[in-house]
Amino acid sequence: MLSIRVATPSRQYLVHVAEGLLQNPSVLETALASDELFVISHPELWQRYAPALQAATGGKKLSVELVPPGETSKDFTVAGSLLGKLAQARASRQTMVVALGGGVIGDLSGFVSACYMRGIRFVQIPTTLLAMVDSSVGGKTAVNLPEGKNLVGAFWQPQSVLIDPHTLRTLPLRELAAGMAEVVKYACINDPAFFSWLEQHAESLMALDMSALTEAIARSVSHKARIVAADEHELAERALLNFGHTFGHALESESAYRGYLHGEAVAIGMVRAAHLSELLGLSPASDRIRLEGLLQRLQLPIKDHLGLAPERLLERMYGDKKNAAGKVRCITWHGIGGAQLPAAMAPQLLLDAWRR
Repeated sequence: MLSIRVATPSRQYLVHVAEGLLQNPSVLETALASDELFVISHPELWQRYAPALQAATGGKKLSVELVPPGETSKDFTVAGSLLGKLAQARASRQTMVVALGGGVIGDLSGFVSACYMRGIRFVQIPTTLLAMVDSSVGGKTAVNLPEGKNLVGAFWQPQSVLIDPHTLRTLPLRELAAGMAEVVKYACINDPAFFSWLEQHAESLMALDMSALTEAIARSVSHKARIVAADEHELAERALLNFGHTFGHALESESAYRGYLHGEAVAIGMVRAAHLSELLGLSPASDRIRLEGLLQRLQLPIKDHLGLAPERLLERMYGDKKNAAGKVRCITWHGIGGAQLPAAMAPQLLLDAWRR
C-alpha cells in the first residue's frame, strides 16, 4: 500500500492507495475510528460497497444517507437536507462523516462536515478517478449556485483518504476519461516528464491497467499534496491547479451542469487556455497540439460540441471565484510543464480564445 502524507497547517493526514483496499477490514477499521459513522453516498455505490463497510464497522452506530448522482445534487437543498438528517440522527462532534463516491459526494460531504456544529471529522473514500486524483485531497468543499460553480464552500481537510483503484473497474468509460483530464492537468502545469509518461501509457490507462493507473494516481496525489502543503487556502501556488478551470466552469454552468462532466469541461478548458496563451505569445502551438493529441487518446473532447455562444460563455466567466476587481483572471500556460498565476484578461482576448 502506498501512503502519501498531506501536511497542511490545519491538519496532517495520509492518502492510502492500494488495489483491494476496500476489502481490507483492518485498514477500514483504523481509518473509520469513531463509534458514530454517517455515510453519504449514491444508491448504487452503497449497494455495491455496503457489505465491506458494514463488516468493518460492526457494532458502531451507522447512519446512511443516499443522494442522486450528478452535479445537480451539489446544491443548498441537498446540503440542507443532509444537515437536517445529521441533527435527526443526533450526530455529535464525535460523529465521523464518510464520503463514499465521486467528486460531488466528496464536495457535498465535506461542506456538510465543515458546517455541522462548526466542523466534524470526515473521511474521503473516492470511487471515481477524478475524485481520487483531485477533489478528495486538499480540503476544498463546496456547493454550487445558479450563478456559478463552487461559489459557496469551506476549506475543511479530511481525516484520511482511502483510494482503491479497483473501484475504477465498475466506472463507465466516460467517467474514467473525465478523471484523466485532472491527471493531465498536473503534467501540464509542472511535470513535463509525467506528460511524456502519459503519452507513453495512454492506451494502458484507458484499458484499466492497474499498475499504470496506480502510478498515475500516486503521481497526481503527490503533486497535489506538495502544492496544498505550501498553499492550503489558495493564496498563491495552489491557484495553478485551476488551469483550464475558468473556461471549463463556464461550460458547465452555461449548460446547467448537464452538458459536460467536470473533467470533459476541464479538458476543453485547458485547450482554450492554451489558445489564450498562444495569443499572448506565452506558449508554442506545438505544445498545444501535443495536449490535444493526448486528450483525444484519453477519449476526451477538445472543443465545445454543444455550440454554446462565446458571448454567453464569456459572461459566465465573470462569475468565477478567482476574479478580482470585476475582471476575469485566468491561469496562463508556458507550454508543457509551465504555468503562471492568474492574470486579468481583456474580454476580446477571451472571446478570441473561445472562437479559435
